Amino acid sequence: MKFSQLFTAPNQLTLLRMVFLPFIIIHMVNEHYEWALGLFVLAGLSDGLDGLLARKLKQQTMLGQYLDPIADKLLLSTIFLVLSVLHKIPWKFTVMVFSRDICILAVSAVLYMIAGLRDFRPSIFGKANTFAQVAAVFFVLLFQVHHVGWVWIARTTFLRATFVFTIVSGLHYVLLVQHRLRSPSTEKIAD
Repeated sequence: MKFSQLFTAPNQLTLLRMVFLPFIIIHMVNEHYEWALGLFVLAGLSDGLDGLLARKLKQQTMLGQYLDPIADKLLLSTIFLVLSVLHKIPWKFTVMVFSRDICILAVSAVLYMIAGLRDFRPSIFGKANTFAQVAAVFFVLLFQVHHVGWVWIARTTFLRATFVFTIVSGLHYVLLVQHRLRSPSTEKIAD
């Protein structure tokens, strides 16, 4: 990996997203949910912008392929954890999110070491899960700012969607891994 990859505009935005995290947490702990929500929205916008810039500027890098999902998982998992500690999200949702992510990380590391598998692109279910998590966090934070019925309904809907998509995407990931391990190209890598 070239050190210069760190200085591309998309990777700088990804790093900026990671910098937002402690400030979002500080504002949540201090019950400044307006600020936490604003920073979370900025982090989300930076996520969309880094992908767009990578494609438009032709600055897609190997570092970015790894750094972007790490930044997303770090942001979402940490916020889920803190919101559960603050009793804003029931623990069952956070346990599901963490369990899936830890299992995928562990299995990916083992498959990389044993079989040389490197292709861990997110599936449609993984993307739906990430969307549900982002929406759930958004509406949980928004509900702390505006205690209105429709926000509570959206919050509850996306938390439930997160629960379902966490299970579905986890099972789909298992099936994909089995398929990739059985493919002829994997057998050559493993030999």
